[in-house]
This record gives sequence, structure tokens and C-alpha cells, in this order.
Amino acid sequence: MVYRFERLSRGEVEAMLDISLKETRVYREIKEEGREEGREEGREEATINLIVRLLTKRFGSLPQEVRSTISDLPLPVLEELSEALLDFSELADLQAWFAARSL
Repeated sequence: MVYRFERLSRGEVEAMLDISLKETRVYREIKEEGREEGREEGREEATINLIVRLLTKRFGSLPQEVRSTISDLPLPVLEELSEALLDFSELADLQAWFAARSL
């Protein structure tokens, strides 16, 4: 049955079943999951931007490798870094922090 729906447009499925897919629980659940993922991605992006701005203010221009490493970190590690960077006095401290976490 899934394969039949795969080839049909949303309008065709709605007409065939005589329902609006937007009214289904599955549609609402998928929509909410998308919102949650979007919020998480937004938090991650905002945290990356803030960390890069703070480090740039403290140490000047950051090497692209450092920026890339920061961008690849998951949100929980970014949150750790956001606190740890308050103790950094030079860029080498950041490099040591990366090394201690095998980043």
C-alpha cells in the first residue's frame, strides 16, 4: 500500500481517502518533529556564532581550522566550550581543550 501512495501526490491521496492529511495525527506529529529539529539546529547555530564571536574578540582572527572544528561540535560540547572559553588566556588554551577531547 505504501508503494501506491509513493507515486501519488498529496492531493490525489486526500481525494482517494476523502480526508485532509493536515487533519491527521501523523501529519501533526511530523510537523512537531520538524519544529523541534529546527529549534535544535537554531540553538546550535546561534551557539557556534556566539563562541566564534567571543573567541575572535579575545584572540583576534581565528584560523579556519579552528572555526571548522567548532562548527562540527554537537550542541552539548558547544555548551561546554562556551563555559570553558572564559578561562582561556590564549589560543593555545583552546587548542589544548580540543586535544583533551580528541577533537
